[in-house]
Amino acid sequence: MSNDLLASGVILRFEAFAVENIPLVRKGHDLAQIICERTDILDEDIIIIASTIVGKAEGRTFSPDDITPGAEAIEISKHIQFTPEFIQAVLDRSREYLISSPVLLVEMKNGHICINAGIDESNVEGEMLLELPADSDASAEYIGKRIESYTGKQISVIITDTNGRAFKRGQTGVAVGVYRIHPLKDWRGQKDMFGKELKITEEAIADEIAGAANLLMGEGSDGCPVVIIRGLSLRSKDDTSVKEMYRSDEEDLIKKSLKYLRDRR
Repeated sequence: MSNDLLASGVILRFEAFAVENIPLVRKGHDLAQIICERTDILDEDIIIIASTIVGKAEGRTFSPDDITPGAEAIEISKHIQFTPEFIQAVLDRSREYLISSPVLLVEMKNGHICINAGIDESNVEGEMLLELPADSDASAEYIGKRIESYTGKQISVIITDTNGRAFKRGQTGVAVGVYRIHPLKDWRGQKDMFGKELKITEEAIADEIAGAANLLMGEGSDGCPVVIIRGLSLRSKDDTSVKEMYRSDEEDLIKKSLKYLRDRR
């Protein structure tokens, strides 16, 4: 897949391709080595990796049979189609819940807001559950530095998950961890095509890249969990974090509204 972008009168082209033949990932697997053995890496490549295989490599599977639900999880389970054990697993990984029915929308301890704390039961063997990496920025950095050590190339990494969207049906890929790429591009202070100064525009480039990669990753049994995007010069020498694009509690009007409605019940 390729696309042409028009920016400041210059045509830019980027390409996106899946890394094929990724094996079934298990705890302890070296994802950097697996990727480097299956494709050539160039300077400024962006390596997009599905959080599912990162979680599997880090051993983040667990059994709901090992969970003892508390009173809150039992109460929530009366209004939603999940077991108290599953709900307790979500609450254990969350700072707070924003909606408890008909879906369980939570703010995770790392600031990411999503359904069910990102816990997944698809593409996991047996009755096990899979959680997101505890610190996806740290996971992205670890994998990125290993890829750079194997190849001698300077690259970026984005770890992705699939999320729903407010006001729209359907899911898309989003960034949950980054290495050497800022998740936002700040256009404020620059001029539009008519010479007007841009005042509020911040482009969510990490999410845009995650969404593009998700077209190739897929969701089913034939999914490709690693995608390379080539041709975008976005690598940063600075430290980067996905948290750069999270709104604060004071800024986030939707979060405020959801908390208000929750607390009135």
